[in-house]
Parts: sequence; C-alpha cells; structure tokens
Amino acid sequence: MRSRRERATPDAAVLAGRVQRLAVLLRAGLAPAAAWRHLAETEQDAPELLRIAERIEAGEPAAEAIEAEGGAVGPWRSVAAAWSIAARAGSPLAATLATLAGTLRVLAQQEREGRIALAGPNATARLVAVLPLVALGFGAALGVDALGLLFGTGWGRACLAIGIGLMLLARLWSRRMVARAARGPVSPGLRLDLLGIALAGGGALDAARGWVEEACERHAVDDPGAAERATTVLALAERAGVPATALLAAEAEELRRTAAAERQERLARLGVTLLIPLGVCILPAFLLLGVVPLVAGVVGGTIAGLA
Repeated sequence: MRSRRERATPDAAVLAGRVQRLAVLLRAGLAPAAAWRHLAETEQDAPELLRIAERIEAGEPAAEAIEAEGGAVGPWRSVAAAWSIAARAGSPLAATLATLAGTLRVLAQQEREGRIALAGPNATARLVAVLPLVALGFGAALGVDALGLLFGTGWGRACLAIGIGLMLLARLWSRRMVARAARGPVSPGLRLDLLGIALAGGGALDAARGWVEEACERHAVDDPGAAERATTVLALAERAGVPATALLAAEAEELRRTAAAERQERLARLGVTLLIPLGVCILPAFLLLGVVPLVAGVVGGTIAGLA
C-alpha cells in the first residue's frame, strides 16, 4: 500500500510545470529560497513547496530539502539529483532546471501514452473475468437454480472451487502480464542529462562523472544502460574534439525514444497474449460455473418432469 507521502508526489507533467516556473524565477535573479516560496504561495494545493522553501531558508542544502519534502520516489528524485549536481559543478541553476523541465515533459507524455495503450488490454482483462458470472445470471434468467446446484451438491462444490481458482489464477496471470508489458526504465536518459549538467559548469570529466554516480546512487535514479552509452558518447566527443554536452543531450533523447518504442511494442503484443489466460482459465471456469450447472439443471428438470 502506498504511503501518504508517495500519494502526494506529483506526476512528471505537474512537476515539469513547477520546475519550469522555478527556472524562470531564478533566471530573473531571485534566490533559490525566495523562488521556492513565491512558487509555494501560488500553488496552495502543494504544501511541500512551502516546506522546501522553509528548509532552504534554514540553511539546509536544497537537494536534501527537495527529497525530504518531495518524497523519495517519482520525479522528485530527478529534481533533487539535478539540483545537487548543479550546485557542486557550479552550473547555472536556471538552465539546469529548464533542461530538466523538458526531460520531465517528455517522460510525462510517454507515461500518458502508456496509460492510453494499457486501457484496451485492461478493459479486456476485466471483461473476460466476469464471463462466469454472466453465465450464472443467464441460468437464473432461465429458471435454473445454478447456485443451488453449485452449493448443494458434491460435484457442484467441486466445480465451484475449481472455477473460482481458475478465475483467481486468470486475474493474477493477466495482472502480471500487464505489469510486465508496462515495465521499463523510470527515467531513461536522465543520467546523460545529469552528466551534461555537470560538464556545463566547466568541471573536469572525471569529477563530473563522480558527481553523477554519487547523485544517482543517493537519489535512486533508475536509468539502466545509460552509463555505457555515456562512455561511448564521451569517447566520440573526445575523438572529434567537440563539446560533449550537445552529444549527451541528443543521446539522452534517443534513449527516451527507444524506451518509448519498446514499451509501445510490448503493449501492442499484450492485446494478443491476454488471450492465453482467457483460453486456459476463463473459458474452463465459464464451463464449470455456468454451463455445467445450467445443463445439469435443465437435464434434471426434464427427467423430473418425465417421471
């Protein structure tokens, strides 16, 4: 069950707007604590913003204040990591937050597209799960006491137990298939963006990579495979004698596009693979809970009438 702090964490789209407004305030010359306080005063439904401002005014590092009040999960981790790296590297905070806001917008759009793609498979899973109940209702409409047969006879109780077990198995199976199809890196390309922020301050490459590693570990940034891509990009920049920041930004965007395409492909296949629990579990449960009692009731009634 999610904690109250996690439920209060904004999604990437909401946070992207707040980060963009912070960037504008900082670019206008406001101090970080003042920028947070002005933002909090305009968003009364986000009390964590005011608490962040109060912590910064009390002398606490901004990254620690952001993670302490914003929550240890979700897009707040990205803000905390980027802020900590910018502070250490001496990178402009306004430019850092503007870059991060763009990244969060892309991630939010991909998240929305994923929810839309999952709507169909989720509806299919819920629909097929009620088929056995529809069969019971159909039998009752025909005047057959299917429930009485299921609960009042030995073979009926066996059908009931097996049918319910198959329905529970189908539900668990379908939910795991949906979760597996929706799974993927939470923040693809973010590590490359963070490295670009660190290098924008003019620091040495080894120091910048160390700051990024420390920030990603401390703030639990999930971006598997990005470290190897960063090594490749940095080697290319060194050979070509060009700044690495633009190459890192392009590579981060490519990682996000790749992650989104792979997720869409998995979700497209999900509509077909969800038919497996339908055939293996739901249809047998439909027969056991609906068809068998219905047929038994009709046959029993016919025999009784003939007798």
